[in-house]
Amino acid sequence: MKRASWQEYQKDIADDKYYYARSCIRQNFFPGSERAFLDILRGDLGRDVMDDPIHTSCTGIGYHSDVVPLETIMTVVARQFALMGEAGYENFISSCITSFGIYTEILSTWEEFPETEERTREYLYKATGRELVKPRSLAHTSDIVFHFRDEIARKAKRKLVNVYTGRPLRVVEHIGCHYAKIFPKSGIGGSEFPYVLAGMIESWGGEVVDYPERRHCCGFGFRNYLVQANRGYSIANSQKKLESMSPYKPDFIVGNCPGCSMFLDRWQYAIAEMEGTTYGADGQGIPVLTYEEMAGLVLGYDPWELGMQMHQVDVEPLLDKMGVEYDPAAKYLGRDGRYIGKPERAAVNNGCQRAIYDIKL
Repeated sequence: MKRASWQEYQKDIADDKYYYARSCIRQNFFPGSERAFLDILRGDLGRDVMDDPIHTSCTGIGYHSDVVPLETIMTVVARQFALMGEAGYENFISSCITSFGIYTEILSTWEEFPETEERTREYLYKATGRELVKPRSLAHTSDIVFHFRDEIARKAKRKLVNVYTGRPLRVVEHIGCHYAKIFPKSGIGGSEFPYVLAGMIESWGGEVVDYPERRHCCGFGFRNYLVQANRGYSIANSQKKLESMSPYKPDFIVGNCPGCSMFLDRWQYAIAEMEGTTYGADGQGIPVLTYEEMAGLVLGYDPWELGMQMHQVDVEPLLDKMGVEYDPAAKYLGRDGRYIGKPERAAVNNGCQRAIYDIKL
């Protein structure tokens, strides 16, 4: 029965010639990841990817926050698809999980309600003079990396293996809700058997960690964070996941959603400051990677070129376990060699430990 269900969740992923839609928020959280995706696809895999400078945000956050009306977001998405057609591409790939969910929802709506698609075509033409061209295939960029996971493994400079022990690194994978839960059959494995990140981890030598809250939401939930009074719900959800995974001693967390990766990383700093609690070894947090960063490390990329200095949780313990060579002095230097500043660390520092000790006394 499981095998039959698994077959329902397979995707036809295009092998080349992609029109790439960037994320509006992801470039602020992990700015090196989208660049790494392009470098991997073009340089390591020899694929054709169009990185169009004139596409816009899908406006998904505004839509899910009841700021952007349905008709407006449909017109915005129709423009994205029109730009794809004008550029001569038909395989649309999205960097953002929310955008992927939006594109999936709108294409499904147009299929079910053709009159809605016709109205959108009319709005698009009146607003921009463009014609809607629907994509032949739609995929999230984690689908693309998953699709090429074995080719990446063949080109790997290192594996997800602890060089000191020879044992596989223990990895927690976190799947974004808008990838696997809203439209389950649009994600590899759906919400029942999500495999898009687990497949990468296993192909590159790592071990997937199972734990009780593996499928629990990270807590982002737009209104949970955008409304300041609701942020306790967000951090509480992340804390629940972190407390659940901590006993299994993961070496790192990898996510395929920009919001999930950001919150699982940043909230560790907040919890360390608020409660003096950390979830990794030696008073440190658990490093949180994007799947592009994970692929980049496997392929031998420099961690600072990948943008890993932007993480709140220090990545050096993980880099050391993998045998990654890096220059500590270059971590916080920009392309021009200037110091760019650094985030606060997600660690229990001496001041925090003293404060807790004083309270106990």
